[in-house]
Amino acid sequence: MKFNIALLPGDGIGPEVVDQAVKAVNAVCKKFGHEATFTKGLVGACAIDATGDPFPEETFQTCMKSDAVLFGAVGDPRYDNNPTAKVRPENGLLAMRKKLGLFANLRPMETYKSLVDKSPLKRELIEGAEFLCVRELTGGMYFGEKGRRDNGDTAFDTNLYHRFEVERILKLAFEYAKLRRKHLTVVDKANVLESSRLWREVAQEMAPKYPDVTTDYMFVDNAAMKIVTCPKFFDVLVTENTFGDILTDEASVIAGSMGLLASASIGEHTSLFEPIHGSYPQAAGKNIANPLATILSAAMMFEYAFKLKAEGKAIRDAVAASIEQGYVTEDLAGEGEKHSTSEVGDWVAAHI
Repeated sequence: MKFNIALLPGDGIGPEVVDQAVKAVNAVCKKFGHEATFTKGLVGACAIDATGDPFPEETFQTCMKSDAVLFGAVGDPRYDNNPTAKVRPENGLLAMRKKLGLFANLRPMETYKSLVDKSPLKRELIEGAEFLCVRELTGGMYFGEKGRRDNGDTAFDTNLYHRFEVERILKLAFEYAKLRRKHLTVVDKANVLESSRLWREVAQEMAPKYPDVTTDYMFVDNAAMKIVTCPKFFDVLVTENTFGDILTDEASVIAGSMGLLASASIGEHTSLFEPIHGSYPQAAGKNIANPLATILSAAMMFEYAFKLKAEGKAIRDAVAASIEQGYVTEDLAGEGEKHSTSEVGDWVAAHI
């Protein structure tokens, strides 16, 4: 098969970790007889510097013409502490999600046996924990009407959801639950928020259509506690945009490092695959960042965009082997030997 892949390295460590994912993709293509063509695009702070736009039209067109998008990260300290900035790198990420129709973010959380003791949670709580977070990505407060009144002293953000947005994300979550352990947890704040009451109403209407899936409902504050006290309870967790943003970052620390967790954003057009960590500007250019989350995002690309399970598994097996054998970057090495970003990328590609 031939794949056209848009490469959006972005800011900070993005270019370094995306380079390692490309090595893994090329190794898989060589092993399984595929061919990948990569086209680079600008997004985030680097795009603002070059064009004034964090998601330029040229980048959008590159994404639309591609079979998948492999993305690094956006963010720059120049903007983080400047509340008056009129355009920010993160605006590029939101624009990309909206224009590509990426309404669903999939974040798998899994643990590795050799890293269990690196988790801040007790071994008996997390050993064997593995679940999928499905986050709605193009609605809610991040996209609702927002503004200031009273000379800027009053601010508002509108948590707006339409029925069709709720239905399509819940349908996806139910379908993934059917393919897994048949347990779906709908997370909301229906005791307080009208938008959450819509979510719960729609979920209760849809649940009978999936009789083989056990569906339960949980307030977001309870879910936040349950993720750290009993993570093995969850199979598929689905929630709205803001709650999902917070809960998935909370879940990410269970594995012991944010540098291990990949994600996929899927929807109406080209799907996008990215690590969940940010641009980590403090490490940019130092060749020390953990590339495994980005490499695992490439595995998800083969599995979800190209429907090639064996190819994805080849990448996952190589990542698991690098962790098991201690060929890792400094965040995972502990007292062991520390390897650079590029060395880990080379090792994984060679193992594939």
